Amino acid sequence: MPKISDIILKGRFLILTLFIGAIALMIQFVPFPGLSYEVAKILPSDDQTYIDYEDFKSEFGESMNTIVIAVQDVDFFDKDHLKAWNSFGEDIESIEGIDRVINITQLPILATDSIKQKFIYNSWYHSDMTESEVENAVELLKDQKIYKGKFYNKDANSGIMLIDINKEVLASPQRKNVIDRIIASGDIYSSKLNNIDVKYSGLPYIRTKESIKIKDEISLFIIYTLLITSFILLLFFRSFKATFISIVVVLVGVIFSFGTMGILNYDINLLSALVPPVIIVIGIPNCIFLINKYHIEFTKNKNKDQSLHVMISKIGNITLLTNLTTASGFAAFTLTKSETLQEFGLVAAISIIFIFIISLLLIPIWFSFFREPKLRHTRHLDKKWVLYVVEMFSNWIKNKRNVIYIFSGILTIIGLFGLSMVQTTGNVTDDLSRNGDVYNDFKFFEDNFGGVMPLEIIIDSKDTNGIYKASFMSNIQKIQDELSTYEEFSPSVSYIEFVKYANQAYKDDGEKYFTLPQKMLLPRLRSMLDKSEEINSLDIILTDEINSKARISLRMNDLATPQMDTILSKLRPKIESIFNPEEFDVVITGSSRVFLQGTKYLVGNLAYSLLLVIFLISIFMAWMFRSSRMVIVSLIPNLIPLLLTAAIMGYFSIPIKPSTILVFSIAFGISVDDTIHFLAKYRQELVASNWNIKKSVFNALKETGVSMIYTSVVLFFGFFVFVASDFGGTQALGLLVSITLFFAMLSNLLLLPALLLSLEKLITTKSFKEPLIDIFDEEEDIDLKKLKVKRK
Repeated sequence: MPKISDIILKGRFLILTLFIGAIALMIQFVPFPGLSYEVAKILPSDDQTYIDYEDFKSEFGESMNTIVIAVQDVDFFDKDHLKAWNSFGEDIESIEGIDRVINITQLPILATDSIKQKFIYNSWYHSDMTESEVENAVELLKDQKIYKGKFYNKDANSGIMLIDINKEVLASPQRKNVIDRIIASGDIYSSKLNNIDVKYSGLPYIRTKESIKIKDEISLFIIYTLLITSFILLLFFRSFKATFISIVVVLVGVIFSFGTMGILNYDINLLSALVPPVIIVIGIPNCIFLINKYHIEFTKNKNKDQSLHVMISKIGNITLLTNLTTASGFAAFTLTKSETLQEFGLVAAISIIFIFIISLLLIPIWFSFFREPKLRHTRHLDKKWVLYVVEMFSNWIKNKRNVIYIFSGILTIIGLFGLSMVQTTGNVTDDLSRNGDVYNDFKFFEDNFGGVMPLEIIIDSKDTNGIYKASFMSNIQKIQDELSTYEEFSPSVSYIEFVKYANQAYKDDGEKYFTLPQKMLLPRLRSMLDKSEEINSLDIILTDEINSKARISLRMNDLATPQMDTILSKLRPKIESIFNPEEFDVVITGSSRVFLQGTKYLVGNLAYSLLLVIFLISIFMAWMFRSSRMVIVSLIPNLIPLLLTAAIMGYFSIPIKPSTILVFSIAFGISVDDTIHFLAKYRQELVASNWNIKKSVFNALKETGVSMIYTSVVLFFGFFVFVASDFGGTQALGLLVSITLFFAMLSNLLLLPALLLSLEKLITTKSFKEPLIDIFDEEEDIDLKKLKVKRK
C-alpha cells in the first residue's frame, strides 16, 4: 500500500488541480453567509424560560422589535421644537418597513361622548397651532397622568418616540437600510435645532450596530492577524518562500471557513466571526512544525526528497492528532443545547480539519518545486536566543526540579484562591465600547426613562373576563405600586392604566381621578370602553382575547446577572403574596429574563464543555500512548494554566460571561498540542536511545522546544490581536487565551519534562513503549534510495 508521502509528492499535480477546484467551489459560497441581526439563540427549545417567552410572543406580540429615540431639550415643548419633533416622527412613519410610530405629538386625549355613551379620542397637537395654543395644549397633555414618565421625563425636558420595525425586515439585510434612514431623518431634525444630540437605543438598534461592527472587525482582524503572523514568520524563518506558503495555507483556510458557513447556511454572529482569524492563528503552527521538520531533516541528510517524505510521515501523523485535539475543543460546543454554540463549534471544528489537510498537502508540494534549501534557510534552527532559552530550561529541569514543583504548587494555590473570586455576569451592554455612542445613548435612557430592556409579568386569572373583577384589578395596582419602588424599572403599563384613564375622562376633573373606579361605576365604564374604538392609546396588547390574562409591561436597566437574580428573588415572593400561586399563574418573562437565563445556561455549559474537552483529549492521548499514567501526567501542565487564567479573572474582576466562557475550552484544546508533540518525540527518542529516559527527555526538549516557542509566540500575538476589538468580550477572549497559552508553553517546557524525569519508572511502562499507533516511524518502511520527486 503506497505511503501518504508518496501519494502527496507523486500526485502533486493532480492534488493541486483538485485543490483549485475545491477553492473555486468554496468561493461560490463565501458571499452567502449573511450577518445575523437576531438575538443569539442560547437557550434550548425545552427550557421553561424559552417556552414562556415564546408563549408570550404568540399571545401578546414581539417585544424586541422596538427602537426608542429621545432628545434632551429644555425647549422641547416650545412651538418650533415641537413642530420639528412631529415632522421627525412623520418622516420615520413614511419609511418602508416601519410598522408603527408612537410619538408624543400623536398621543390622543380621552374624552366622553355623553350622547353616544362612549369614549372618544381628541388630538392635543396640530402642526399649525399658534404659540399660545401650543402652551395650552401642553398643559392639557401634562394633565394626562397616563403619559407621564413614559413619553417625557419628570423634568419635562426630554421627549421619547417608539418605533416598531416589521418583524420580517428585522430578520433581513434591509434592516440596516431602515435604521440608516431613521438616523438620516434624525440628522435632519438635529440640523433644524442647532445640531441637538439625538439618542437612539432599543435591541434592534443595538443588534444592528453590533452586526455592522462585526462585519468591519472580521476584515480588520484577518488583516491584522495576517500582518502579525507574516512578520513573525519572516522574523523566524528569514525566508520569503516559507512565509509565503504559510500565508497561502491560512488564506485558503479562511476561504474554506467562510465557505463552510455558506454551505451550512449559518449567518455570521459575534462568535462565528471569530472563526476565520482563529483559523489563521491555529493554521500557522501547523506550518511551523512542518517547515521546521523539513529543515531539521535536511540538515541531517542533505536530501531534499527524503526530508520531504520524513516531514510528511513524521509530522503528518502527529499534526493530525494535534489538530483533532484542537478541533475537539471546539466540537465540544456542538454537544450543548445552544444553537449558537453548536454552530460556532461545528464551523470551527470543520475548519480546523480543513486547515490540517491544506497545510499537509500544500507545504510539501510547494517545497518540492524548489531546489534544496540553502544554509540561510535553515539558519533559523540555530537562533541563539531560542537555543539559549531551551538550554536554560534544560538546566532548570536538570538541576532545579524541586524549584519548578514548588513554584507550580504556589501558582496552583494562588490560582485556587483567585478562582474562588470569579463572578458571573452577563448583560446586553457588557461587551459594548464604553466610549461609543451606542453605550452612551443606552445609559441616557436608563438615567431618564428607566432603561430599554423589556420585562413582562403575566397573571392568569383562569377565568373569562376574570381580569375585570375589582379585586383582581386592585391586586394588579398593588403589583404596579411595588414595581414603582425599584429604581431599576421604568413606570409600568397594564390594562388598568386605561381603566383609570377612562375614570379620569368620565369624571372630567383632572388627574386626581386617574384611579381605579368605584365598583358600582366599573360596569358602565366597561360598557363605554367596549363601544369605543382604539381605546388603547399606546396600541399595546395588554390582555388576551378572553380577558383572562393580564400583562404588566415595563422596561428596565441592563442589569448584571447577580443583580437581576437578586431583584427577581425579591419580586416573585411579593407578587405571589398578592396573587396566590394556587389560584393564579404568574409568569415573569421578556427579553431581559431570557438573556439572564441564557447567561446562566452558558456558564453552566462551561463546566460541561470543559470536562468534555478534557475527556475527549484524554481519550486521544490514551489512544496514542496506551498509558493512563501518561495521560494524567500530560494533563497536569495544561490544567494549571487554565487555573491561573481563572485566577486572573478573579483578581482583576473579569467576570464569567457569554463572551469569556469560551476561553478555557479553546485554550486547553490548543495548548495540549505542545504536549502531544513533546511526548511523541520523547517516545521516538526512547526507541533511538534504547530507553534512556533522561537522554530522551532532553533530546525531545531540544528538538520540539524550538517549534513550541515559535508556535507559542505566533499563538500569543495571534490571539492578542483581538484586544483591538471594540467588543469588551472579544478583547477579554483575546487577552485571556493569549495569557493561557503563554503559561501553557512554560508549563509544557518545564513542568512536563520534570515530571517525566521524576516519575520515569512509574509512567514509562511497556504499553507506552508500544503505542497503538507508531507516530514517528513510518519512514522506517520507506526505501530511501528510491525517494525522488520527478520534475516535469
